[in-house]
Amino acid sequence: MHTPTPRALIVGMGIGGLATAMRLHEIGWEPVIVERAPERRPAGYFIGLFETGRATAQRMGVLDAIGDRTDPDGMTYDIDRTGRRRPGLGYGDLPGAPRLILRGDIEAALYDTVAHRTDIRYGTTPTALSEDPDGVDVTLHTTGDRESRETTERFDLVVGADGLRSTTRRLAFGPDSDYLRPLHHIIGATILKEPVPGYRPNDGLVLAEPGRSVWTFPFADHQPGVLFNYRTDDEDAQFRLPPAESLRRAFGPEPAGPVLNNLLAQFEQADDYLFDSVHQVEMPTWHTNRVVLLGDAAWCLTLYSGMGASTAMAGADLLGTLLHRNPATITRALREWEQRLRPFITLQQKSGRAQGLTMFVPQTRRDKAVRTAMQQVLSTRLGQRAMQTLAAGRFKEKSIDIAAV
Repeated sequence: MHTPTPRALIVGMGIGGLATAMRLHEIGWEPVIVERAPERRPAGYFIGLFETGRATAQRMGVLDAIGDRTDPDGMTYDIDRTGRRRPGLGYGDLPGAPRLILRGDIEAALYDTVAHRTDIRYGTTPTALSEDPDGVDVTLHTTGDRESRETTERFDLVVGADGLRSTTRRLAFGPDSDYLRPLHHIIGATILKEPVPGYRPNDGLVLAEPGRSVWTFPFADHQPGVLFNYRTDDEDAQFRLPPAESLRRAFGPEPAGPVLNNLLAQFEQADDYLFDSVHQVEMPTWHTNRVVLLGDAAWCLTLYSGMGASTAMAGADLLGTLLHRNPATITRALREWEQRLRPFITLQQKSGRAQGLTMFVPQTRRDKAVRTAMQQVLSTRLGQRAMQTLAAGRFKEKSIDIAAV
């Protein structure tokens, strides 16, 4: 007797969506990807890939294609507004030796594997889901060059990998306000068009003050990335002004100084940037019987955790494995998937809210003083080795291969 090939609708063509499409195709499913944007996104901002992500990418056969932009000759400096500098701790110096890459490096590696064998529809988003015990009827709205149209198709599974403000989550689980946990911070990120005057292209910079910071991330073969962070009690007010103006106000009223002023100016002139509030997603469950959320749509660790891309790939890899082991019972596969992932994700969220956030943005003068003392310790090789040893325990959870079953 012929068994129909199961179909999965994957909403979102980011890392989680592409990785899910890859794994589902490998286990004999027919994945269909819909993406709201009219075309593929640009390469995007900085990502650190820890061992959890590297192990998953290796198992999926895309680690070599993802590559590594870490510059072994790079140097990171802690600076202040006057331009004073001292040796600092860069992101690539953290325990676990994260690979420094761009979001687009992972997406491109997955896309090259997925695109030729997957139905990908741009300018398309779901507008309604109707789930029953045997499948999900999905109404899809597509915007074309000349007209828009709506169609309804049936799928065995719907995977929402459509980011922090997930349409799939709203349709299946309810409004964003029920699940978004604000961290009361704003981020602004882009790729610099030129190095900061007085520094080499492979120099990283960190200017950290209580409640605000700016980091630049150097790459071996690419212009540096920049990340602005600041705390706010009124997130909505930050979006009533142009992003560059909100950033200048957040880093005022003190004079910016030469480096900060250059970075603000480059952000203002950027062709593409990210400017957004920082939230984690907290949900009592990530799935129904036939709809499952993955990556930022389900848990959004935030960039302060350093594990967003890694957990998106690991979640997709594990989902494929458990669907393959439970071919006749999708609900059981989803239940086992969540039971295995949830403790790991909870740990990563807690780490991102505590150590991760404070590492990027000192919250108090005491945090700033501790950071300054740490830089003095790191000015010696002995101090660097000691700090690596002390910090290793805090980063151990970023090396767990959670999808290996």
